Amino acid sequence: MHVLILGAGYSGTAIAKALAPDAQSVTGTTRSPDKLAALRAAGIEPLLFDGDEISPELAAAMGKATHLVQSIAPGRDGDPMFRTGTPALDELLPNLRWVGYLSTVGVYGDHGGGWVSEETPIKPVSQRSRERVEAENAWLDHGARHGVPVAVLRLAGIYGPGRNAFRNLAEGTARRVVKPNQVFNRIRVEDIGSAAAFLAGRGMGGIFNVTDDEPGPPQDVVAEAARLMGVEPPAEIPFDTADMSPMARSFYGENKRVSNRRLRQAGFEFAFPNYRVSLAQLWASGTWRGE
Repeated sequence: MHVLILGAGYSGTAIAKALAPDAQSVTGTTRSPDKLAALRAAGIEPLLFDGDEISPELAAAMGKATHLVQSIAPGRDGDPMFRTGTPALDELLPNLRWVGYLSTVGVYGDHGGGWVSEETPIKPVSQRSRERVEAENAWLDHGARHGVPVAVLRLAGIYGPGRNAFRNLAEGTARRVVKPNQVFNRIRVEDIGSAAAFLAGRGMGGIFNVTDDEPGPPQDVVAEAARLMGVEPPAEIPFDTADMSPMARSFYGENKRVSNRRLRQAGFEFAFPNYRVSLAQLWASGTWRGE
């Protein structure tokens, strides 16, 4: 197995680490020269890629890659691998045996707090979610035409070491914005890595919701973290009067409960099935700091 992670950020690095034990090589790209050393320290051979120009080094990594994870967000001009001027993927990736595409549960849009599954018709609201749908379809179509299994991982809100309510509380940035009946799913980053490795190891394609078992109000997560830390949680702030960025506010415009049943039925077991189990482990282990 030769792994290539396009966009070895927070989730991409977790996937690389999960795949590494079975891989002969793991290569990951980043836009930032400042991140090259950190990727190398994580056991990833780093390459610079700005999403446009494919360097000779990246072309060589693509040429030997058997397992590709695409974590780079598409823009208005589409997924970087399908943009005008990019060479045909079957030429760039002649040895490809599996693709994992990281998408978002945002493609489902708003369902008034109701449950959604992979069979639920999608109705993306935001431009970024519409772009994700286009990219999903491009990858699934490529896989169908070339006989390569493509797993679309629709991710919920990502958190884990270094990115969590404990850090926000410690840094004084935690907020408890309350919108009646609002819930979100979330997913621990290590479970993203494990889910990708599970699907890759079995050569499984299709659409999978990668999310925890328990959608819940976001203010409850902050309150639980504060309880574990032994500090007072911040006061609740009504959503209507909260000072929020347009992007942050847009997330509250979509309310749904996302089922992970398909992934579970395939045999995958989550290490962190809900935020209480996950926060307890982060706090007890001290890994919440992410240092």
